[in-house]
Amino acid sequence: MTSRPGNMKFTSLLLSALFLFLLPSVCPAATDAADATPTARGLTPIDWVIVALYGASTIALGLYYSRKQENTEEYFVGSGHMNPLLIGVSLFATLLSTISYLSFPGEALGKGPVYLTQLIAFPLIFYVVGYILLPVYMRQRVTSAYELLEANLGLSIRLLGAGLFIVLRLVWMSLLVYLTAKAISVMLGIGEEWIPLIVLATGFVAVIYTSLGGLQAVVITDAMQCALLYGGALLVLVTVTYDYGGFGWFPTGWHANWDTQPILPADPSTRVTMIGSILSVTFWYIATSGGDQTSVQRFMATTDAKAARRAFATQLIVAVIVLVTLGLVGVALLGYFEANPSQLPPGMSLKENADEIFPRFIAFHLPPGISGLVVAAMFAAAMSSIDSGVNSITAVVMTDLMDRFGRRPDTEKKHVLWARCLAFGIGAAVVIGSSFMDRIPGNITAVTNKTANLLTTPIFCLFFFALFVPFAKPAGVWVGAICGTTTAVLIAFSGPIFGVHPETGLDPISFQWIAPAAVLVNISTGAIVSWMLPSRSNDEPTV
Repeated sequence: MTSRPGNMKFTSLLLSALFLFLLPSVCPAATDAADATPTARGLTPIDWVIVALYGASTIALGLYYSRKQENTEEYFVGSGHMNPLLIGVSLFATLLSTISYLSFPGEALGKGPVYLTQLIAFPLIFYVVGYILLPVYMRQRVTSAYELLEANLGLSIRLLGAGLFIVLRLVWMSLLVYLTAKAISVMLGIGEEWIPLIVLATGFVAVIYTSLGGLQAVVITDAMQCALLYGGALLVLVTVTYDYGGFGWFPTGWHANWDTQPILPADPSTRVTMIGSILSVTFWYIATSGGDQTSVQRFMATTDAKAARRAFATQLIVAVIVLVTLGLVGVALLGYFEANPSQLPPGMSLKENADEIFPRFIAFHLPPGISGLVVAAMFAAAMSSIDSGVNSITAVVMTDLMDRFGRRPDTEKKHVLWARCLAFGIGAAVVIGSSFMDRIPGNITAVTNKTANLLTTPIFCLFFFALFVPFAKPAGVWVGAICGTTTAVLIAFSGPIFGVHPETGLDPISFQWIAPAAVLVNISTGAIVSWMLPSRSNDEPTV
């Protein structure tokens, strides 16, 4: 890379940072909101300086790593020798990110803490992924996970897996960008009409450093972002405890603000149960680790199965620490605002607006400077999923479509350039797609499950058939994928399709059953059809 393009990219970095700094000055509603509430302060110039500096540092890091890349192996998998601890932190930051950062405090505050029982499933998840899936995957070094599908089930299944993944990650990234922008609008005290502008700023910074630096920049910035994400939550917890005068905010019984969350569901519409939480997270982690290019790509960036197992263990350990902290943040905010109801603006309820309490506390109740750090964590959490998703989709498109069908450029330098241009285009598509995310009903936790589990399990089932079902046939796998995806869609949108419960307003089937039901239907139908079909002759070409 010559110095002139690098200078141009660094100029774009400074412009994006300047945009973040000037954003509050072009949003007069933010000042009005702060003036309307005596205790409100909002973000100060020093807070925006911190956010802008963070955006600048991430793109500068991408520029630094872009100078080291000579081929697409470096760009996509860091040549397969990356530190497993960094990979594990990156996995956590990528797969949870802003959505969990916002949803877990809101869920604990407005619905109840039963979701934390999902941590019980982590030992089983580690065993299945670490000792059953990873040894099989790491024996075959690939850039795209979907290369593994073609070897056993043919080209059509490889293209099916790649296509489903691209759709899944585009929807996922669009959702998290939208949720981040919505939270930032709450922090600024401005209307939702400003959300597209905030989306543009967040997406622009993330896509710039991702398209420049490849996986190495993504993993390093993910580690930075995870530190900010956890530090921000910890600062909120410490501030509430200090203002409260101790840990009196911790409830001694089931709070009146929480829903009934039993061990077993009384009927399928019960929103959250202990068993449902455990099953849902078990299927999600296994399916994501075994079928999502975002995860497989990181495992391939380590040296062997043992290193990949260490990376996954790191991911789970970080998840336990951060999720417990975020749950405590939600409980602490519930106790704080219940003791200080005048601190809430008129019309805001601890029950109905639970997802908005956390971002509002960040902007209006933390000291200057600390607010900036936590807002930087919000941007960081969003960008950690954008960068990883964009890099992974780019790897899939380049490997499974362009390279597979002979459209590879004649030099490695051009190949890397194509990858960077493609990454930038994918990021632009995410920014556009975020404008449609407000149409999915439910709070953050429900909306996340209705999108994240919609295609995650059907993708994993493709790998299950390819690697663990010897008699699987492409036609049977196609049937299973269609039936499993249909099942997931019908459960996710059972309310709009079949009508909500007349008394509770809940969907006929809870979102917690999307993954278990989809996997059961997918594997059973796919296996039955494969078993019924005649065996393919050895000389018959795969499709």
